[in-house]
Amino acid sequence: MNIYGGQAVIEGVMFAGRSVNVTAVRRKNDEIAFLEVPKKEISWLRTLKKIPFLRGLVAIIESSAKGAQHLNFSAEQFAEDEDGDGAANKEEEKPSLTSRLSLILGVAVVGVLSFVFGKLIFTIVPAVIEQLLFSNQWSNQGAGRILHNLVEGVIKILFLVIYIYIISLTPVIKRLFQYHGAEHKVISAYEAGVELTVPNVQKFSTLHYRCGSSFIILTVLIGVVIYSFLHYDNLWERVIQRVILLPVVIGVSYEALRATNALRDIPILRYLGYPGLWLQKLTTKEPLDEQVEVSIASFNRMRELDTQLTK
Repeated sequence: MNIYGGQAVIEGVMFAGRSVNVTAVRRKNDEIAFLEVPKKEISWLRTLKKIPFLRGLVAIIESSAKGAQHLNFSAEQFAEDEDGDGAANKEEEKPSLTSRLSLILGVAVVGVLSFVFGKLIFTIVPAVIEQLLFSNQWSNQGAGRILHNLVEGVIKILFLVIYIYIISLTPVIKRLFQYHGAEHKVISAYEAGVELTVPNVQKFSTLHYRCGSSFIILTVLIGVVIYSFLHYDNLWERVIQRVILLPVVIGVSYEALRATNALRDIPILRYLGYPGLWLQKLTTKEPLDEQVEVSIASFNRMRELDTQLTK
């Protein structure tokens, strides 16, 4: 069975196949619009994806770039629908300020947590705060260094949870998280071998071991371990270490994510993936039937095109 991944977008879901990425978006007229982008494999990238630890970095960069294209498509569809409503009501031709802010927040939820900007912010800021608040509490040697890193990790998790909770209060992000849940349900239903109907899919959990939310929390936990082996004399050394080692943390975290997914059916080892599942309780919501319908449409179209393009 093929392993598929996906991404929630504004009012829709994107699924990545072997040969094509497909996004399905629900328009305000209730129609479903599709964006179908065939994959163009580059030989040297395909080689890098086979190298452990390095393949994680390549996968994150590639998925961020491709995901932005599909997110932009969904944002355009959303803006067009808002423009149409404005014209119909003889109001301003442009979307309202509320709609524009919601759209910006919709893009931000992916952008801020993306590989480049988000990881730098969530890596550097907690380290600076911990250094400023607790630099005189423990030494930078041995057990003291471990304590510094543990506190830094706690600050990162608090930042992440607070950030996700705040943006989840906005209507667009709440619906985005519902589509995230719909994406997980469809993948779980497919992996269970059941027919992809709305009633069947709705029986599955919104949580999934192989999720970007799990990856984010793993980078925090694994970063605590890796940084504990390093000595620093001042704040600048600490920050530079974090930035330089970010690719290493990402590479190791990616392998850990693959391992937790592979071990999820083993009674004791399955608990290794629980921190990521706990975070998903914030980043996924129970979807409506019509949202699951969009997710199924996206997945089925991706599978259909995948079959055609791989013949």
